[in-house]
Amino acid sequence: MLRLDELRELREMRLHNPRAVADAALRRVRRPLVGGGGRLMLIAADHPARGALGVRGDPLAMADRGELLRRLVAALGRPGVDGVLGTPDVVEDLLLLGALDGKVVFGSMNRGGLQGSVFELDDRFTGYDARSVVEYGLDGGKMLCRIDPSDPATVKTLESCGRAVSALARAGRAAMIEPFIAYREGAALRNDLSTAAVIRSVAVAAGLGATSAYTWLKLPVVDEMERVMAATTLPTLLLGGDPAGAQDETYADWQKALAVEGVRGLVVGRALLYPPDGDVEAAVDIAASLVAESAPKAGES
Repeated sequence: MLRLDELRELREMRLHNPRAVADAALRRVRRPLVGGGGRLMLIAADHPARGALGVRGDPLAMADRGELLRRLVAALGRPGVDGVLGTPDVVEDLLLLGALDGKVVFGSMNRGGLQGSVFELDDRFTGYDARSVVEYGLDGGKMLCRIDPSDPATVKTLESCGRAVSALARAGRAAMIEPFIAYREGAALRNDLSTAAVIRSVAVAAGLGATSAYTWLKLPVVDEMERVMAATTLPTLLLGGDPAGAQDETYADWQKALAVEGVRGLVVGRALLYPPDGDVEAAVDIAASLVAESAPKAGES
């Protein structure tokens, strides 16, 4: 649990000792990307940098950084949670708080496609790059790759993602691609979550970069996940998505999708950090148990 004095000390370190960030990154105890169970449970915290602060009916739910950090520290302290996905500011706060030892850390790379902007599909790489992923001892980089066949900005994002995949692979770091087929509905950008659209996005994402040896996919839970996973051999994590509907129904959907061959775990943010009842630990424990139960038992293939 994050205490008020720890938050004050964090602010003071950032003011008086910016070198502390790099020092904390060098001291961080690392672990293998994937453990013996072959499953990963990651907490996502890269939404704020894209201006996506809303959860359910509260448009500024994630705006209080101290409260977000409190929830992240609580989540990362639960059994079965392997690590975090975040932008530099969030990852560095967690580093300074000592919350990332023995954890997997993915750095979010492209946050330039701000939510609701006219340039949302021109998703520039404004966060981590492959070099900084290596310098800060991170385990990989994550990129959002939205594909709208009617928007010329898509090709810039595709090219940038391809370059990032290649650069991460050269450094021996994982590249996590989150692809969507997208379209405009008035001024709003929507993701097509039909099975056919997700399959198409998988095909495009898997082909990005000079090699796919280090590529992972991050995919939404949709109908017919068996057909989606039949489209790739790449290791895949399920994303939690925007929290909506009953929590029990969400857990049931995750459980079903985690049983599909090729699915290796979960990357969930708002649905666990801001559950309807406010009990972060309980929500995280349920999700972690679903991931653990999906791992093959001893003797199984």
